[in-house]
Amino acid sequence: MMFEHEDGNPILKLDDEQSWKLIDSTKHGRLVVTVAGEPDIFPVNYAASDRKLFLRTAPGNKLAELTINSKVLFETDGILSEEAWSVVLRGTARVLDQSADIAEAEALGLKPWVPTLKDFYVEITPTSVSGRHFQFGEHPEREI
Repeated sequence: MMFEHEDGNPILKLDDEQSWKLIDSTKHGRLVVTVAGEPDIFPVNYAASDRKLFLRTAPGNKLAELTINSKVLFETDGILSEEAWSVVLRGTARVLDQSADIAEAEALGLKPWVPTLKDFYVEITPTSVSGRHFQFGEHPEREI
């Protein structure tokens, strides 16, 4: 098992260190942005560095929406044969426009999933991180 659960509880609330360990070891997730009260979600690949997330994007809805409202939600997860986990990060996104910031992001080696031009780097600075780890098992019988 990835994490030890106490008292046989199948759900473990992860602390910041455990959550960041999972964020650092994963390279895919979903970015949620909201414009005019309407949420939108995008699958993304990312790199983590210094407790920040970085992604690349092209002009389009994702880029336009996060520049209108920089408050974002990011979720990454993993499912194995007997366990699963989910980490949610709330934060603020900004499009990198300074040469030094872009050079730092480029040094992370972040490549697009598909062969398309994604010339914009986005940095997400978290305001909170939460995670949960799940152990799979049979549905319990209700006690009468």
